[in-house]
Amino acid sequence: MELLPPDQIAFQRMLDTIRRNFERFGFLPVETPVMELSEVLLTKSGGETERQVYFVQSTGALGKASEGATGEGMPELALRFDLTVPLARYVAEHEHELAFPFRRYQMQRVYRGERAQRGRFREFYQCDIDVIGKDALSVRFDAELPAVIHAVFSELDIGAFTIQLNNRKLMRGFFEAQGIADGELQALVLREVDKLDKRGEDHVRETLTGEGFGLSADAVAHILEFVKVRSTSHADALAKLDALGEGNDALREGVAELREVLELVRALGVPEGAYALNFSIARGLDYYTGTVYETTLNDYPQIGSICSGGRYENLASHYTKSKLPGVGISIGLTRLFWQLREAGLLGNASGSTVQAMVALMDGQSLTDALEIARRLRAAGINTEVQMEARKIGKQFQYASRAGIRFVALAGDDEKARGVVAVKDLLREEQFEVPLEELASTLRVELEQYRALAGR
Repeated sequence: MELLPPDQIAFQRMLDTIRRNFERFGFLPVETPVMELSEVLLTKSGGETERQVYFVQSTGALGKASEGATGEGMPELALRFDLTVPLARYVAEHEHELAFPFRRYQMQRVYRGERAQRGRFREFYQCDIDVIGKDALSVRFDAELPAVIHAVFSELDIGAFTIQLNNRKLMRGFFEAQGIADGELQALVLREVDKLDKRGEDHVRETLTGEGFGLSADAVAHILEFVKVRSTSHADALAKLDALGEGNDALREGVAELREVLELVRALGVPEGAYALNFSIARGLDYYTGTVYETTLNDYPQIGSICSGGRYENLASHYTKSKLPGVGISIGLTRLFWQLREAGLLGNASGSTVQAMVALMDGQSLTDALEIARRLRAAGINTEVQMEARKIGKQFQYASRAGIRFVALAGDDEKARGVVAVKDLLREEQFEVPLEELASTLRVELEQYRALAGR
């Protein structure tokens, strides 16, 4: 995604907001290399993932397929396609240096060989948080992530949203009660159920009763009735869990976990209207084992999930003998930003990071202009200087187009009187202020505008 500066500034502010809220909840920053060993990235992947991976081959290695390669001439390195596999490798590698539960956030680019289409990018930002335990991790941590999600999207101010919750154990128990006991078949059914909101009920019914699955019409009818369950309030969510009855061990365990998560989500201060049960949420990835989440914008359901994740039993089983259960969420920020911009939810362009510009009246006044800029920068005001003199109207036009609010200028008359003339392009006003008071005056104006704008 290639952006013009105003949109890039808006994107950077979203990154800053997400980072600030991740850190507010005690998560620590981690970065991993763009390139990982191919054998690490592909350990848990299927053929579909491998087809999307970008393999790295240095020019110095060309013609030397047998050197620095894995498998049958496969390049040794590949670009990461998500942040979860690198995290698993990272935790396994630094296991004895980390404090558990390990709370990490990671905001970096990932790379996938996507088919070119609007809103899908081959290089994009993911913003992830995970809590990793050693040997065990309380389900209480599952409740903390919705609180983080709520804090992030409330501050981003992109409209009303709902954090939808479910539990894979609960779903597994229900499917077992319908005679679907095989683990692989359950996983396939879960993947189809996860498509309900996107593909519709008829598509899911036809698929599950078709040759690939061969489920009975009665079983599919019960499944579809089950996955339509949604809650409208905290009390309604608890009532819907009670309505499931005792059931089998998996169902009881899933219900107990969801009940505890819901109670703690409320205790963490998330408003009732911001979270709900949704029994169709399954998450397609097989490694989720308990709580799962998806977040959607209430007024723009067509955008789909803007944040998702869940609980997994053993993050790094392929890299260490230690058991490292965890829970995490991910925001695909690049695609989300593009969708919000297309839907007109980002408001006006964010202007410029430059807050003031010092105009240049003539070549002889450059030293004075640089001194004015020095004073403004020392006061924390981002300032640009016109390094070449030109017509003042052209300089105002440049500042306006670049999104700069204040233009300061001091000609011979202003210099003789010890003042600076300031043009406020936002208010379309011009005023004079003593040079000694220039920085403090502009700071007051900028702080008042931030307060009015909610930034």
